[in-house]
Amino acid sequence: MLTLTPDATAAVKALVDSTEEAPSAGLRITQDAPDSPALNVITTSAPEPGDAVLEEGGARVFLEETAAQTLDDKVLDAAVNDNGAVQFSIGVQA
Repeated sequence: MLTLTPDATAAVKALVDSTEEAPSAGLRITQDAPDSPALNVITTSAPEPGDAVLEEGGARVFLEETAAQTLDDKVLDAAVNDNGAVQFSIGVQA
């Protein structure tokens, strides 16, 4: 299953905390098709039916089924640029 770096955990928690009030809120990652290179990321108040739920260090990530398969052996990292924008990156688990 997808894992989060400490930076990604902090970024997900900060994003969700700043936009959602529901205790079940998280970051949802979806993918349009298995062969699509693009992943969609949004904050949401709860997982959708069928989503895999990853909770790490107080951060909640919801993975749509196709995205969960694509990201199964990956690690999510995050960096914040000078303007305060978060940029996520995906690497291979060690």
